[in-house]
Amino acid sequence: MDWEAFFTLHHDLPREGPGAPEDVDWVLDETGLTGAVSVCDAGCGPGGDLETLADRLPEAYLTGIEMQAGFVATAARRCARFGDRVQVRQGDMAEPGGPHDLIWCAGALYFLGVTEGLKSWRSALAPGGFVAFSEPVKLQDEVPQAAQEFWQEYPAITDLSGIAARVDAAGYDVLGHRLIVGQPWENYYAPLRRRIAELRAANPDPALVEMLDMNAREAALWEAASDHIAYALMLVRPR
Repeated sequence: MDWEAFFTLHHDLPREGPGAPEDVDWVLDETGLTGAVSVCDAGCGPGGDLETLADRLPEAYLTGIEMQAGFVATAARRCARFGDRVQVRQGDMAEPGGPHDLIWCAGALYFLGVTEGLKSWRSALAPGGFVAFSEPVKLQDEVPQAAQEFWQEYPAITDLSGIAARVDAAGYDVLGHRLIVGQPWENYYAPLRRRIAELRAANPDPALVEMLDMNAREAALWEAASDHIAYALMLVRPR
């Protein structure tokens, strides 16, 4: 990965993956969390969901954890208006501190593995605490070629029952799920496509051209099979 090219493309994008404020609303409605709770956004990227969580939980204390320094800086700027109750730090999302009433992880738990990550987070949860994470999900056995190519680099993708089995293996119960399909993906790809077009017009160097091409192909594959490409937002809790 050419990280300089990556961050030239992804600098200050609003999101680093599919999602929408409604996803946060669903989790908060399902959990009933309110007041001065502790929330961790593990792998917070540029802070899109962290900002929404802080908006929706005006008395909460939130921590965003992110490995990439560029995203840490963006998330910190984005959430500066919330003052000291929102902290963003560079670090490993496998070590989220705590205890937290909610660990939120949008499209990043697969870096740790669902079972492995949930096991490591058990000690970071307050009694009765929740984990909400989104994971690639296969909607049906037969999918278009574009969807197959889209997920080619993630062969561990399963259907919902497969995700539930990995959750169960970690000693957690599934409390509910919500499919992330369609518009939440456009929320990610629309700004990305605009940035690609801007950078192509600015005579990019070969490394950046390669990065633009790779991301443009990903966006095109999603467009070709958008009804068949999804994440499952899973709400789980330790047994």
